[in-house]
Amino acid sequence: MLKPGDLVMLVSPQGKRYVRKLRQGETMQTHYGLMGHETILRADYGALVHTHLGHPFRLIKPSLYDLVKKLKRRTQIIYPKEIGYILLKLGVAPGGRVIEAGSGSGALTTALAWFVGDQGRVYTYEQREEFFKLCGENLGWAGLGERVEQFNRNIAEGFLQTDVDAVFLDVRTPWDYLDHAVTALLPGAPMGFLLPTTNQVSTLLSALEKGPFEDVEVLEILLRRYKPVAERLRPDDRMVAHTGFLIFARHEGREHVDESIDPSLSADVLEVES
Repeated sequence: MLKPGDLVMLVSPQGKRYVRKLRQGETMQTHYGLMGHETILRADYGALVHTHLGHPFRLIKPSLYDLVKKLKRRTQIIYPKEIGYILLKLGVAPGGRVIEAGSGSGALTTALAWFVGDQGRVYTYEQREEFFKLCGENLGWAGLGERVEQFNRNIAEGFLQTDVDAVFLDVRTPWDYLDHAVTALLPGAPMGFLLPTTNQVSTLLSALEKGPFEDVEVLEILLRRYKPVAERLRPDDRMVAHTGFLIFARHEGREHVDESIDPSLSADVLEVES
């Protein structure tokens, strides 16, 4: 049963999607006519609801993908194609504690909050006040604000949390903050980065090589959709190609590596001897 405050998605016969938060007494305006929220509240997911001009809309529950795509934005958001891989690589799960910097419009913040659940926590840092406020507005709209602690703070001052399960940095010079990330992370925990250019990636890799990091990975994700027509299946004319480089590493979690150990020994031998 729908209730005020629920987020719903209405899809027109032409496929246009509207995500709205239901409020008593409000009216939804579309190119196909007006629809009172009271009309929607009396329906249920999967039903057809009609505008005052008689145009039908399919009422469905929005997915996380829908929410991310419909956020208000003043910055370039992290795309869903990257968000999915980030969540897997960082091991984000119910009850987890994750640090993110910077918040931007809150696309990744929303996804992190979705997956950590009510028992988890997302700590998101944003130095610019206008983005700090926008991220908070988007989290409130998505109904996920209670799972997130926001900090309008320069991360050069360090993070306020310790023993978190993962860290993700979407900042211009992440190599400047690696020490802060290590201090905040659980030993052995993963961290990730998003960077737009190859020279930034190279600088970050050089910094990671000098620090307590292992299992380094660099990649980009390209998305190519196909036209879903059985008789003439073919790629779309456009695709979402390069939108950024993803870099992942893991905090070694070792206080000291004995350089006297013979490097020719296999990992299995070292494990047995230790």
